[in-house]
Amino acid sequence: MRVHTRSGFVMAVAAASLMSSAALAQTSQPSTASPSTTVTATTTSVTATTWMTQEAAGQWRTSKMIGLNVYNNDNEKIGAISELIVDRSGKLEAVVVGVGGFLGLGEHDVAIPYGQVSWAYQPVSLSRTSTSAAPITTGAGNVANRSAEGPRSYPDHAVLSMTKEQLKAAPEFKYSR
Repeated sequence: MRVHTRSGFVMAVAAASLMSSAALAQTSQPSTASPSTTVTATTTSVTATTWMTQEAAGQWRTSKMIGLNVYNNDNEKIGAISELIVDRSGKLEAVVVGVGGFLGLGEHDVAIPYGQVSWAYQPVSLSRTSTSAAPITTGAGNVANRSAEGPRSYPDHAVLSMTKEQLKAAPEFKYSR
């Protein structure tokens, strides 16, 4: 009787081994790297998607835009970007600018429609006689070179066609929870 129980146990182990090897054969395939070594690789199914592998010219990382200074057409700093608002499809709707205050006290946020913001790739000229802030492009225009640092994929600052007083007088933007 003992032999019969032992052989039943051996048969159960053999059957389990065969079933697990059949299951493994469905998800793993042996490598042909070396006849003496068997390596298994798990196959993964990937949907038909075009994967982006590198940032392309004309694409901006929004994380680099938060904190950019905002100037008016007279090269006067009038605020800084605190947020970018997108719709559900990913389209940029507004640029939220922190205005007013001193060292963060008394500052309030104003949402400017994205199309009203121009982007400059060169730093603001130190000369106060200049009437515009270096080369300006709107939207996701061409990337220009920064003289000292070489090319970069995001603007140096934003430009608005309004005064500091006009921006301060604009209605405050409130975030939803």
